[in-house]
Amino acid sequence: MPALVTEPLGIQHLRKEFSCGEDVLDVYLKHYATQDQKRRVAAIFVLPDDDLTVKGYYSLSSTNISSIDLPEKLLRKLPKHPHQPATLLGRLAVDRRNQKQGIGEILLLDALRRSYILSEQIGSIAVVVDALNRNVSEFYKQYGFIPLSDQSKLFMPMKTIKQLFKQL
Repeated sequence: MPALVTEPLGIQHLRKEFSCGEDVLDVYLKHYATQDQKRRVAAIFVLPDDDLTVKGYYSLSSTNISSIDLPEKLLRKLPKHPHQPATLLGRLAVDRRNQKQGIGEILLLDALRRSYILSEQIGSIAVVVDALNRNVSEFYKQYGFIPLSDQSKLFMPMKTIKQLFKQL
């Protein structure tokens, strides 16, 4: 597996000028990410530039998937519980100055790798994303994410993530 390229968000990271084009993601990084991290609500990882300006970030936290939302093929291999443990890739954003340079893909792969490694210590059958809009949904689909019954939510099984990194 390739090395992780991000680091946990810290006070040294410069976020004031971060702008990805989605206000909700900009405001989160500038005003709420540190609080969420301190409260252990989410773990925030940033890709800093040489001057510690944040080029992009993502957040991870625990979640669950309703078993009835999962495809039957996957569900047959899981315990008969109403919910299955998963990892939520809650936010992923790239500063406008760094867009169209492959940083979104770098952040996504980093998040998937980190999630897979953690799933060996804390149960998680998949990574789940909640797409803000259709463009975001298409971004995730191109990497193999599968829509759940709620079409804005997509998931990628840990088994798929493991295979992805075997190929790299």
